[in-house]
Amino acid sequence: MTTIILPPYALGLGCTIDHMDGDVPVLGCDYGPRVAGRPGFWHGGALSGLLEMAAVTAVRSALGIDMHRLKPVNVSVQFMRGGVQKRTYAVGRVIREGRRLVNVSAEAWQDDRAKPLARAEMHVMIAAAKG
Repeated sequence: MTTIILPPYALGLGCTIDHMDGDVPVLGCDYGPRVAGRPGFWHGGALSGLLEMAAVTAVRSALGIDMHRLKPVNVSVQFMRGGVQKRTYAVGRVIREGRRLVNVSAEAWQDDRAKPLARAEMHVMIAAAKG
């Protein structure tokens, strides 16, 4: 398994690898000023960023690809409920792996994984290796 290094943006949000779900890292991020939106709730952009970082981390873990070779093409986020002032978790899953494009889904939750805060679908392009 590849050593998992979180992207700088994930570290900026305050994310850590909370635990592993099989071979997939589950990110955890505590509520604080970096992710605060309207009073008492997560900012939607911070939650979207957490989902994107979970997706990118899942791709890196599954394929062992240097994060500098990954280029997000698009992301679609569906918000289902507001995230309150609690630790939030997110995990990504590789859905389909092509030669140049990877489809990934991600979900974020707080207390109950069966009640997600948001879900995302993302396409990530794998850039050709330099050299």
